[in-house]
Amino acid sequence: MKLEWKTCLKIGVTAAAIFLFVSYWGQMVALAGLALSAAKPLLLGCLIAYVVNILMSFYEKYYFAGKKFQGKKWVTKSRRIVCMLLSYLSVIGILFMIFSLVVPQLIECGKLLAKEIPVVLNRATEYVQSNEQLMKLLGEAGISIQQNSLADWEDILKKAATFIASGIGGVMGSVFSVVSGVFSGAVTLLIGVIFSIYLLIGKETLFSQIKRVFKTYCKDAVYRKISYVYHVFNDSFHKFIVGQCTEAVILGGLCVVCMLIFGFPYATMIGVFIGFTALIPVAGAYIGAAVGAFMILTVSPVQALLFLLFIVVLQQVEGNLVYPKVVGSSIGLPGIWVLFAVTVGGGVLGVGGMLLGVPIAAACYQMLKTDIKKRNVL
Repeated sequence: MKLEWKTCLKIGVTAAAIFLFVSYWGQMVALAGLALSAAKPLLLGCLIAYVVNILMSFYEKYYFAGKKFQGKKWVTKSRRIVCMLLSYLSVIGILFMIFSLVVPQLIECGKLLAKEIPVVLNRATEYVQSNEQLMKLLGEAGISIQQNSLADWEDILKKAATFIASGIGGVMGSVFSVVSGVFSGAVTLLIGVIFSIYLLIGKETLFSQIKRVFKTYCKDAVYRKISYVYHVFNDSFHKFIVGQCTEAVILGGLCVVCMLIFGFPYATMIGVFIGFTALIPVAGAYIGAAVGAFMILTVSPVQALLFLLFIVVLQQVEGNLVYPKVVGSSIGLPGIWVLFAVTVGGGVLGVGGMLLGVPIAAACYQMLKTDIKKRNVL
């Protein structure tokens, strides 16, 4: 067999690349991290553009869609700008509504809980001291219980606040780093939003250019495979985002209505927050339920327990009836693999991994299923 110079060159380049990666693995990882950090605003812009594009495509579909408006120049020229602006305003409005409902109530509950803790501790101390057997057991264990009045607990809290305030001077460096981090994050977000606007304005041109590049430098078989993988992943992410948002709205609405019927406090705020956290598959609603139970605890411990029982029942109804119809059937991923994707994704990338794990697993599952069917037919 005669070796051509191109084959020898490919083998040499591959061997050199493997040698460099093995010998300088740490430097390669650091370089990749630096490149990823530098491209963070652009990656964030791509993510924002992808999510906003789903809403923008919906608006464009119904923007002066009547027959009498077809072919109108002003409709064609204004469709993209108007629908894009409506999409961004919709996202900002939803986020503002959620934070304006949740954050103030959480602050008030924290203040109320801080006031009630001394009273609860004082009552617990009185109960323990009034129980001779319990006092005897604590004495044998070497634990002494002293009566503290409400004023004593308030004095303890004041001393703690004074101690924290006295240490502020020593943490100015940390405060500065936090402020600079927030400023850096704001700049990154601003650049990402600007980049997403450019992507959405010229998305058809951009896709046409990318397609032309792949067609030029890839063989037809390779191009078809790349195109197939892209369409499967795009379809999976699109269905997951739409289905997850729909499911979150349904769950939040059911939670608000049922809480109003049963007379739970903070019904609107907790329902909105649970709907927002339900965007995280499987575990999201329970995170919202924990915060809701904490808030209701400031009003009534009994109602907090009843609320947790209500959430468990609601989750069972939603998980067995709503989620399979809205999300499960749309992405075509069995429940056990949804749980697997959420667990692994959360362990690798945290909350972001939980969000990305399900659509990625659904796309891989769909491609594997199609390939197995194709091989069995052949």
